[in-house]
Amino acid sequence: MKQDKDKGEMRSEYDLTGGVRGKYYQRYTEGTNLVLLDRDLSRIFRDSESVNRALRAYLAEHGEPPEPDQKPG
Repeated sequence: MKQDKDKGEMRSEYDLTGGVRGKYYQRYTEGTNLVLLDRDLSRIFRDSESVNRALRAYLAEHGEPPEPDQKPG
């Protein structure tokens, strides 16, 4: 159980004083293409692989699919 003296005090490891908001924003946006799915779709497409597979199947029927990236191996 926590002692009374700890109530209301911020632990030093959670202190963000001196932090810079958005410091890594530009770098993050350059290295990702995060897409958020609606809740009903996320129940069906649970991971990136299932989404990519469905999109490639759709493009195969409705347009030319892009070449898949080569995986190292």
